[in-house]
Amino acid sequence: MRVLILGDVVGRPARRAVRDLVPVLVKNESIDLVVANAENAAGGIGVDIKSAKDLLSAGVHVLTSGNHIWKKKEIYSFLDEHEKLIRPANYPAGAPGRGWCLWRQNDLKAIVINIQGRVFMPNHVDDPFRCVDDILKEHGKEAAVIIVDMHAEATSEKVAMGWYLDGRASIVYGTHTHVQTADERILPGGTAYITDLGMCGPLDSVIGMERENVIQGFLSQLPRQFEVARENVALQGIVVELDDKTGRAREIRRLRVGWEAND
Repeated sequence: MRVLILGDVVGRPARRAVRDLVPVLVKNESIDLVVANAENAAGGIGVDIKSAKDLLSAGVHVLTSGNHIWKKKEIYSFLDEHEKLIRPANYPAGAPGRGWCLWRQNDLKAIVINIQGRVFMPNHVDDPFRCVDDILKEHGKEAAVIIVDMHAEATSEKVAMGWYLDGRASIVYGTHTHVQTADERILPGGTAYITDLGMCGPLDSVIGMERENVIQGFLSQLPRQFEVARENVALQGIVVELDDKTGRAREIRRLRVGWEAND
């Protein structure tokens, strides 16, 4: 099984890049499953119904998210109705939606799990380590391939999760910081790991936002309205090859593909 996983999709320029580039990547890389983090797809913060549908219609099979999933209230009912958009599993019971899904295509299956870290993160969520344990205990035998999006700020927490799940998950990757790390590797137990995928969005920016606005915010220490930047848009993520029988990773490769608007 070959899996394409994309970092946080930031705003309309990134959605358009996904629309144009994902079909090409699927063909050129012989991709079976496409996963993307959608929590910033609508205007750079949150995801609404239109942006979720845009990404799904572009060829993304499963959308993960993070702490910004709750920014657009219209998405609450969509989360309950559409299992292919998931939110962090370790929010308290009663939160809309679910934190994992089972993807199927022909004879291929994969469980995709979304969890959120607690170090330097704004929301008070349950223990992500024990949360993953509970999901694997209840559903882990439903598919050999287990993919985990660890949406977290602290590198240490993401690295710890990678080691914690080594040999139990096929892929553990970090999202949230929008900065791609260069530490991709296959851990001794066969788990493909990277601390952060980076983002799909404008690279000539401050993590996706217009530079000057962010800089002035740091200088003034006053609230400012941020806008999604538009320059030097690229998709960032990973391509992973897995043994679909054992779930073990065979190869992990970082991905960065530039995009230019043609309409």
